[in-house]
Amino acid sequence: MSVIAPDRFRPQAVSAAPQAAGAAAIHIRGLEKSFGNNRVLRGIDLDVPAGQFVAVIGKSGCGKSTLLRILMGLDEPSGGHLRFEAAGGSDTEPNTRIVFQEPRLLPWLSVADNVAVGLGEGVPRDVVRGATVSVLSEVQLAEKSGEWPSRLSGGQKQRVALARALVSKPGVLALDEPLGALDALTRISMQELLNRVWRELGFTAVLVTHDVSEAVHLADRVVVLDEGRIVLDLAVPYPHPRRHGNPALAELEGQLLAAILGEARAG
Repeated sequence: MSVIAPDRFRPQAVSAAPQAAGAAAIHIRGLEKSFGNNRVLRGIDLDVPAGQFVAVIGKSGCGKSTLLRILMGLDEPSGGHLRFEAAGGSDTEPNTRIVFQEPRLLPWLSVADNVAVGLGEGVPRDVVRGATVSVLSEVQLAEKSGEWPSRLSGGQKQRVALARALVSKPGVLALDEPLGALDALTRISMQELLNRVWRELGFTAVLVTHDVSEAVHLADRVVVLDEGRIVLDLAVPYPHPRRHGNPALAELEGQLLAAILGEARAG
C-alpha cells in the first residue's frame, strides 16, 4: 500500500536564508590531516555555498571535529586546499567564530561583558553596548545582561556563548556539539533558537553533532564522515522551520544512520 504524505511533509525547494554581508562560501579540495601515523582526514572534497547550513555527522573519531578545527584555523591541514570565497567570487578571509559544547564563560564577568568579549578590544563603548543589547535580545536573554554566569541555567549559558559568537556578525559560524550537554527539552528549544537566528542573520553554518535528528532538523544538507572520508552527502529538501515528528525527516534519519553504521556500503 502506498502512502501519500501531506503537503507539509513533501520535499520543497528550500529558500536560502538571507545571506549576511560577510557570509562566505567554503571550498575544500583533497584535505588531509595526520597526527603522526594516524591519518584522520583522507582527501576531503566539500563545497558549501555562502549562507548554507551544513551538518557533519559520524562515529566518534571519524574526523568531524578535526575538520571543524581546520575550518576555523585552529589546526593546520597536512595536505590539500581550503579557501573561502566572497560574494563576488574572490578569495576572502571571513569573520569566523566557533561555539563549543561547553559555554566557556568567564565567571568574573557579567553576561553582557562575556558577550562583549566577542567584539575584541578597541571597540567604542557605545558600539559595544548597542551590539550587546541587540544580540542578547536575539537569543532572548536581554533581561539577564547584568547577571553572573553562575546564576544561569545550562541552556542560558549556552545562549550567552552563542551571543558571544554572533555579536561580531560572523560570516562563518562553526558549532562543535553545542547542544550535547543539554537536557532533551532544552536541546529542542535551543535548536529552534539556533535555526531562527541563522535564518535571520544568514551566516554560513557548519555543525558537528552526533545527533542525527538534530542534523536533519537544522541543516540544508548532512555530510557523513567515516574514517576520514565523506561517505554520504545528503540534501534535506524541506523548508525551515521543521517540526519534530515529520515522517519524511525520519526517513532521512534512517538513510543517515545506515551510512554511519556502514549498512549502505555493506549492501
